[in-house]
Formats: sequence, structure tokens, C-alpha cells
Amino acid sequence: MLLFVVPPGIEPGTHGFSVHCSTNWAKVPNVRGANLIEFLKWRKKINSYNRASFFVVLIKFKFLKLVVDIGNTCTKLALFDKKRLTKHEIIPKLSLEKTIKFCGDNKIESSIFSSVVSLCESDYQIINFFDGLLFNNKTPVPIESNYKSEIGSDRLSAVIGANYLYPNKDIWVFDAGTCLTADFITKDKVHEGGRISPGIEMRYKSLHSFTSKLPSLSLKPNSIFKGNNTNESIISGVQQGILAEVRALISDFRKYNNDFVVVFTGGNASFFEKELKSSIFADQFLVLKGLNEILDYNEKD
Repeated sequence: MLLFVVPPGIEPGTHGFSVHCSTNWAKVPNVRGANLIEFLKWRKKINSYNRASFFVVLIKFKFLKLVVDIGNTCTKLALFDKKRLTKHEIIPKLSLEKTIKFCGDNKIESSIFSSVVSLCESDYQIINFFDGLLFNNKTPVPIESNYKSEIGSDRLSAVIGANYLYPNKDIWVFDAGTCLTADFITKDKVHEGGRISPGIEMRYKSLHSFTSKLPSLSLKPNSIFKGNNTNESIISGVQQGILAEVRALISDFRKYNNDFVVVFTGGNASFFEKELKSSIFADQFLVLKGLNEILDYNEKD
């Protein structure tokens, strides 16, 4: 909040800061959040007016953080007010026009971009436009890792997001998207690696692509235990197979540690939440929350 003395004759507009005039909220014309200097220049004109005719306005700034997660099949956009996710949207492909439209009239104070695919020149232009932090393997993060090679930004972001939501807990983090990834982070904030296997759709597609007669199928709402025909057998094999994989990891790990949390995220997280029921937590915004934590961590340095 800031108080400014403004001369009479200024009409409320639609291009910038919210201002409080008596009891009504309006907006100062021709002043955008990124151009405060233009507003401040008005103070130079104070001496040309009768001081008795001035009135005080209260300007309310809304500073938000932009978080962008570029995935294999889509791009996720999010706005955060400190730790709170205030807005999100999924778009097919990152574009400057769509990102600006998504941000609306909000003042973006900082931003972070993450991608699991190779970026093109237009992507870098968008990142530069927002003066954004590009998350990569050299970016400082608020956890330690024993992983011996470069890890995908989505995996690491999900782990950091889970650690933020469940502090002081051992956690298995599953990201059910194009691939099914499983990562373990200790209550001491140490990432100890995990597993990567094909996701649900990849399993369906591989059966069709690498055989001459098996049909092309996709995720079904019901996971058949055993099939009475080819289609049902594929559904059972893919969906019950991936569920068995997850259950086996959880049950095997419980032999060594019975006090841990299981968190799912990704496009197919709801499938696992439904099938595994109360044994897991699901958060579709886990990667975005993790990226927000990474952004905050780097702004403190």
C-alpha cells in the first residue's frame, strides 16, 4: 500500500493500480504495474495546483509470482500470492500472447520457468520478457540430493513440493504422467532417487505400436481384474499392472520403514487416488508448488 497526493481532474481509468478515493475503488489511468515511474512524475506538477484542492488516494498493489511448467504434452501456468495458488490454466503450447492474457492486470514481481523438453527461441524470448528464472540442474534448491546424474525438472519440483506440504516426513512422490516416476525424499530433505517406468498411456501405445494386431486403447474408468477378450485383457494388463507396480513398491518399502507418506501428482493422479483410495494423497499442483518454493528459495539468496 502507498499513499499519494493527486491533483483534481484525474478520472478513474482501467489501466493500472487500484486506488481508494473516499469509499470507492477506481483505477489510475495510463499507469501499469511495471511503470510506477510515470505515476511518480505526476508529483512534479504539485506546485501548479492549489494545495487545498488536493486529495489523498490509497493505491493497492497486487504483486504475484508467475510459475510455468512446460511438459511433454502441455504447458501449465500458475499465479501465486506468496504460498497461495490463486490461478492456474493449462494451454497446449507456451506463447507470449496466452501468457500475458493469463496474467491479466496483475503485476508480476517474479517468475520461474521449467521444461522437460528442449526450448526454442520463442520460449527463451518469453522467459526474457518476464525476466524469469529458468530452472535447470544448476539452480539452487532447498533440498539435498544423492542422485548421481541430472534429474528431470518435473521430478525434482514434485519432490520439493511434497517436502513443502509434508515437512519432517519421509515421502514417496509419484508423478503419473507420460512416465510413472517414483522418488523418495527423507524427512531430512535428502532426495535419494527412485524409479522411472512407462506411464499408462505409454503402456497402451506400446502394445499397439510394437505388435501387428493388438488394438489401440486408452485409460478406462474401471480396472478389470482379468479380461474375457483381447480388449479387456489389455485393460487389465495395463491398469492392474501399473497398480500392482505401485502397491509392490509401497509394501516392499514398509518392510524397512513404516512411517512415510505417499503423494501422487500428474495427469493420471486421480486414477491412482481412486484405485488406491485412502493409502495415498494426491495433489495435481505439486510440481507448480515445488517450482514456487524454488523461486522463493532463489529470491532469498
